[in-house]
Order: sequence, then structure tokens, then C-alpha cells
Amino acid sequence: MPLSLSSNRIELGRQAEAAARDHLIAQGLEIVAENFRCRRGELDLVAFDGKVLAVIEVRLRTQIRYVDAAASVGPRKQARIIAATQYLLLTRPRLRRFAVRFDVVALDRATPQDPLRIEWIRDAFQA
Repeated sequence: MPLSLSSNRIELGRQAEAAARDHLIAQGLEIVAENFRCRRGELDLVAFDGKVLAVIEVRLRTQIRYVDAAASVGPRKQARIIAATQYLLLTRPRLRRFAVRFDVVALDRATPQDPLRIEWIRDAFQA
């Protein structure tokens, strides 16, 4: 799905998450949850990758000024993702039996004229 640069950041974020979801489905993942929210944080995508539960953070950078999308998932964001994952596992006991992996899908575009680059980084960080 091509992403057009929207002036609406919320809509652009939705488009990026849809592109990431479609990319992961094409790679054989089964989406379990999208935009899971709790007081501890938000999980963009949760999916089965075989017998592994992949918790996936989607990051979009339309202009790479300082850091690319993958590097923008710092320790504070990682802690929120881990905390939200713990809550997800508390509320959905059937998911507890699976190993959990934290992935990042980075969508980068250096300039509005450049094509969108999607990079799936498996096991991007550890709990």
C-alpha cells in the first residue's frame, strides 16, 4: 500500500500500521491483536509467527533527520511495550504458553519523493 504524505499525523500512522500489518501477513504471520491499549501502554500489533508470539512496534519516519525509525524505539518505549505485553498476557491467559519476541517494523522515507522502505527487525529488543 503506497503511503501518501498526509498532513494528518493520525491518519498517516494508521496507514503505516496497515502497511506493516499487510507486510507481516504476506510473510505468513497471523495477527492476534491491533492497537491493544491499557494503562501501561499500547501494542501496535501482536501476531503469531509460528509458535512465537511476536509483539510488534510500528515506527514511521518520513524524514530521517536524527535517527531512523528502528533506532527511535528507546529504553523508555521498550519498557512501556514490555509492561503492556505483561498486561496482555494477564488478560489473555491462552497466550501465556507461547514464547514472546519483541519486533520492530520500521517504515522509512528520507524524502517525500523516495519510495517507502519497510524493514522487519525480529527480536529487536529483550524483556
